[in-house]
Amino acid sequence: MNDSPALAAAGLSPSAVAEWRSTEPSAATDIASDLHGYAGFWLRSNRLLKALPVRPKRTAAEQAAAETILAAARRSRERFLAAHAAWVYDSVTGGRSRFLRLDDLVYAAAASVPGLVPGKEEVAAEALRDQRDKDGVEIDQGIFLAHVLAVERSGLHLCHAMLLARADSAEHCARFTADGRLDLGAARLERRGNAIHVTGANPRFLNAEDDTTLDAMEIAVDVATLDARSEIAVLRGGRVEHPKYGGRPVFGAGINLTHLYRGKIPFIWYLKRDLGYVHKLLRGIAQPELLPDDVHGCGIEKPWIAAIDQFAIGGHCQVILCMDYVLAGADAFLSLPARKEGIIPGLANLRLPRFTGDRIARQAIQSERKLACDSPEGRLICDEIVPAADMGAAIDRVVGALAGSGAVSAVGNRRALRVGAEPLELFRRYCSLYAREQAYCHFSPALIANLERNWDAANRRA
Repeated sequence: MNDSPALAAAGLSPSAVAEWRSTEPSAATDIASDLHGYAGFWLRSNRLLKALPVRPKRTAAEQAAAETILAAARRSRERFLAAHAAWVYDSVTGGRSRFLRLDDLVYAAAASVPGLVPGKEEVAAEALRDQRDKDGVEIDQGIFLAHVLAVERSGLHLCHAMLLARADSAEHCARFTADGRLDLGAARLERRGNAIHVTGANPRFLNAEDDTTLDAMEIAVDVATLDARSEIAVLRGGRVEHPKYGGRPVFGAGINLTHLYRGKIPFIWYLKRDLGYVHKLLRGIAQPELLPDDVHGCGIEKPWIAAIDQFAIGGHCQVILCMDYVLAGADAFLSLPARKEGIIPGLANLRLPRFTGDRIARQAIQSERKLACDSPEGRLICDEIVPAADMGAAIDRVVGALAGSGAVSAVGNRRALRVGAEPLELFRRYCSLYAREQAYCHFSPALIANLERNWDAANRRA
């Protein structure tokens, strides 16, 4: 491919361009020579990119040159990782002898193989910009994680790492055990009888999910799951500030689109969410010594009830697909407005067809079909529809009914249903595809256009 004229048109040094092009590795061979050859090419790619103005100040020719450089570097990363992803993962995890969470893993890889993925300083620099003004250096994180997850032994080990309780959850478990309640800001927990109630809280943004809520929600799921004094967990949204809802509870509005537009949601957020707290809702908390393999029942889990007030949009609709029992207000609805946002709706593409069949799932995801909970299609997802005013009493009744059958059989039936519907191996393979595709979606110009057209994002206050 002769892209030198396009690079020269941007004012880049012809000799620097020629050197860069001549050093691009054409194939992967052995790890020792590839570490040297590929890292050198990535270093030269970064130098060329830095010779251009930052994205908001580039001319059309300069932006075309930047995209050419980035695309070539990403093609080379795909080649390198197709051969060496397992080696990189083993090198930073001590041959899979220690667990690294996603955010630690990508920066350990950055230190181990220079240029493969961006370091903390590069990510922090782009985090200061609106989404439209980023070069998308985090796409390289998606490429890396896609290859790690594609390899069975490293992919399962990473899934295992993300299913472990967070290191900081232990102190919160102790506080909850002592007090029977816990306020994490974006999530609140309270024990009521033999149930633990988790309330999501982001009242200014209709309980939307963003980088300010993710850690709190995962800690809440850890505490709720590990709490030995309860048999069942309940998830509900808190009261919101929007005048349209008069201080009433709302289950949740999905991803915070204002924060997304303003560049406040990093790419790794998606995978931390879906391999972390959402996966824990489905599969429970893993133990370090045993892979949560679906068969031997080695995780810690309990049944979850979701209570949908008003709506479950986007990511909140994804969450209810992991629930054991779904209550919904008679006026509530479900939607997955992925087309309007320009992103992939988490694991919904894998899970929703199990509930609704393929055709309705495609309509919901690709044609933004809204499903009223109190409709034949909505009832394929929701177990029970109740008057909105009766939600509290309905929760208590369902908790009592599920607890009455015994916690052991409830967990056993969860596992038996899950082993055929979504084995861990299927989850791993889906997430490998998801990592790469979502990375490109997250930094696509179409995402910006969708948010401005459908959300008036440019005029909203973050």
